Amino acid sequence: MLGTLVNTAAILAGGGIGLLLKKGLPEKLADALMKALGLCTLYIGISGCLAGKNTLVLILSMVFGTLIGELLDLDGKIKQLGTFLENKFRRDKTDETGKTCKTSLAEGFVTASLLFCVGAMAIVGSLQSGLSGQHETLFAKSVLDFTAAIVFASSLGAGVLLSSGLVFLYQGSITLLARFLKPFLTEPVIAEMNCAGNVIIIGLALNMLGITKLKVMNFVPAILLPVVVCLLVP
Repeated sequence: MLGTLVNTAAILAGGGIGLLLKKGLPEKLADALMKALGLCTLYIGISGCLAGKNTLVLILSMVFGTLIGELLDLDGKIKQLGTFLENKFRRDKTDETGKTCKTSLAEGFVTASLLFCVGAMAIVGSLQSGLSGQHETLFAKSVLDFTAAIVFASSLGAGVLLSSGLVFLYQGSITLLARFLKPFLTEPVIAEMNCAGNVIIIGLALNMLGITKLKVMNFVPAILLPVVVCLLVP
């Protein structure tokens, strides 16, 4: 769990710095930074999804994963959690025109949680921690997440810090389950899990750029389905 603990701490530290920067960050500049990070996220997703070798596995995983996500309404439940936290900690702020508005913890929580959780490094790094005790991948991810948390928190607010809790639960669960799933986690299976995760990251990037409004969280079950689908598809 060392890698996950370091990753969680990095997000908290980066988010804290971002909140300090937010006080003096014009809204126009914050929006520009979000778009820039969205483009970087799109690049990460496109590069990572090339790890997959079997398109049929990806299609089946995405189709059935999305069905599971929609039936469970994962996107709605995550947003409800974000809204609950927002109602608990929400504060009024004044925009550039002097108009009072509400900070959105829900938006920062959901967006940051997805970026930090569904990437290839989160999956592979957590598996390496659980299977072999190697934490180098999660340490590298911690550096990236630290930087991203600064930008996210400076534009989306304190919800980014709250995402660290979900990262801890998500990556920690994968780490602990890795030893039980070891017989099924072959290299092809892990490659297809990475592929599905990065396709989902592309969807997140499109949302960040304002191109789409996808319920990205409902796609997340697809990341785990290659464990089953690879047994059925040659």
